[in-house]
Amino acid sequence: MDINLLLKGIKCSCGKTHSCPIKYVFIERHATKYLPKILERKRNPLIVCDENTYRVAGEEVINVLGGMNIKLVKFPGYKLLIPNEDAINTVTENLDKIDFIIGIGSGVIQDLCKYVSFKSKIPYCIVATAPSMDGYASSGAAMILSGMKETVKSTLPLAILGDPEVLRNAPIEMIRAGFGDIIGKYSALCDWKLSQIVNEEYFCKYIYDLTMKQINVVSPLAKKIIELDINAVSKLFEALVIVGILMSFAESSRPASGSEHHLSHFFEITGIVFNRPYLSHGIDVGYATVVTSKIREKILTNDFSQKQINTNKEELYNELHRVYGKVADGCIKLQEKIGRYEQNRIPIYKEKEDKIREVLQETPSQEEIMKILEPAGYKLEEFYKFYGENILNDAIKYAKDLKDRYTVLWMLYDLFGGNI
Repeated sequence: MDINLLLKGIKCSCGKTHSCPIKYVFIERHATKYLPKILERKRNPLIVCDENTYRVAGEEVINVLGGMNIKLVKFPGYKLLIPNEDAINTVTENLDKIDFIIGIGSGVIQDLCKYVSFKSKIPYCIVATAPSMDGYASSGAAMILSGMKETVKSTLPLAILGDPEVLRNAPIEMIRAGFGDIIGKYSALCDWKLSQIVNEEYFCKYIYDLTMKQINVVSPLAKKIIELDINAVSKLFEALVIVGILMSFAESSRPASGSEHHLSHFFEITGIVFNRPYLSHGIDVGYATVVTSKIREKILTNDFSQKQINTNKEELYNELHRVYGKVADGCIKLQEKIGRYEQNRIPIYKEKEDKIREVLQETPSQEEIMKILEPAGYKLEEFYKFYGENILNDAIKYAKDLKDRYTVLWMLYDLFGGNI
């Protein structure tokens, strides 16, 4: 697909004119050669990277920018970089006289640059080093602020540069993560349709269909992607960028993020709070897509005649403090603002049961999802063993409280108290 044609936007049958302010996407060998064109008259760039991404593309970027007044922020490569206040301050402390930001990296580096660009009004671009996530072209930055995982509205990059040779030499776990992130769209798209039925949320068939097309392009390529076939890895990266553009079209992450992402965020946030290990975001998303398929199957094999779950707020808040520790108050404040616990959705489920069942049945089964993931090295038993039954059950029941978005996790709570 011609991404640069997609960037021109479309007047859609949904009633909106979709647009994306990204100016350039280059996916080709030595894509960094376009940096002088992208910067135009800018002469004082700040490069943001870590030791690993600098080793992959840093010197090439600096050579291409020869003669410019370059400043460099290089995070350590030996520990996990968290996109929190400390990381933000490290970047912002180096913005004096800077007129452009160049990120070299993937998820966290991208989000940091995106967030700082938004706050400082300094434009940025990203030199991608891994096909690991779909946020390159999205307007949201996944940040951890005051301990809470937040998708903060931020600036889109002026350009995205991806060298297929660099991308296919990324750590294999990052490549597997990008594949898992794409497969997770099965779950996200189903949640979007579900919320359209239950909450009359905005929905665009054009965005839905084009997102589904990316899944269909990538899902048969698992084996080739893991074998580091350059064309397959390029297709994966292209799909991730397109999905990001579609999020910009939708003006939200709805087409790409639902219950599967909430489960992944749960593992990450609680991992940080309680200092316990968690898998990379995309890997968790891939596995979580299996879990959300299992949830849909449970709902489909039962009737919708359940009584509304009567939530005891004191018990709920005690559980949230047990599960989330110091970030529980943030979850409680969010849910009190939304008021979803006070809503009775059972009458809506009963009234629209046929439509709901039709949508839930559209998503592949958990067995079918695993058949797609297995050639990419996913082993479900390893996922279950890694987190254990207690953490998984807590995630299924309480991941919904991290966000304001309605997903199948809320339907599971409404009908079965969040128990699977």
